[in-house]
Amino acid sequence: MFETIQYELDCHTARIVLNRPQALNAFTADMNREIAEAVRLASRDEQVRCLMITGAGRAFSSGQDLSQVDETMDHGQVLRDHYGPMVKELMNCQKPIVAAVNGVAAGAGFSLALACDFRLLSERGSFLNAFINVGLIPDSGNLYYLNKLVGPAKALEMSVLGEKIYAEEALRLGLATKVIAEEAWQEETKAFCDRMAFLPTKAIGLIKRSLKMADSLGLEDYLSMEAEAQRIAGKTVDHQEGVAAFMAKRKAVWIGK
Repeated sequence: MFETIQYELDCHTARIVLNRPQALNAFTADMNREIAEAVRLASRDEQVRCLMITGAGRAFSSGQDLSQVDETMDHGQVLRDHYGPMVKELMNCQKPIVAAVNGVAAGAGFSLALACDFRLLSERGSFLNAFINVGLIPDSGNLYYLNKLVGPAKALEMSVLGEKIYAEEALRLGLATKVIAEEAWQEETKAFCDRMAFLPTKAIGLIKRSLKMADSLGLEDYLSMEAEAQRIAGKTVDHQEGVAAFMAKRKAVWIGK
């Protein structure tokens, strides 16, 4: 089905593996398209309640495959045609998306990780805003998300200096949700995704949507939107289960509906 990525279901988690290890999972137009297609597929699949994106081999992604770049390329058009649609699919997904950053995430690979909801970072993983090294600006939504996570001053510093951010610093800056030892990588990334997959999925989607709206709405409009979101959440099966579990003093069993 896919040539540059692997897509598989693990219980209720869709695993999307960037699969060009010989090129450190560098992006091609086909990979951009296939990631967008896989995210769209997972978004529409009722069995999927969590998405995990990771890389094959020793890297998450080194960014754009520079062997496919030439002097005649319109970089803006490349973003509009290939990277933009991929980032939009991630943004529009109402399910939790986990980046399992197993190695370096550089350039657009860093942008991909930033566009996810959670970033699990291997102790040998790192982030690098490498665009300055080829005379470009961070793209694929990079500064949009980076500014939200670390603020404009640190985002500027990371983008202009182009220095690698290692695991412990990424955790301190709030770029990583968790740093995981290499020997525990498979076990702990799976456990985290399993946890996400068995939470109230509809509520997570509404939380994600509300956070996006918080930046653009005034308080009065936000409160109106919030009330409508809570009305929707209040009609879910999981809300009914949560109340019943609380009353019975037992652990809730969420089904994602």
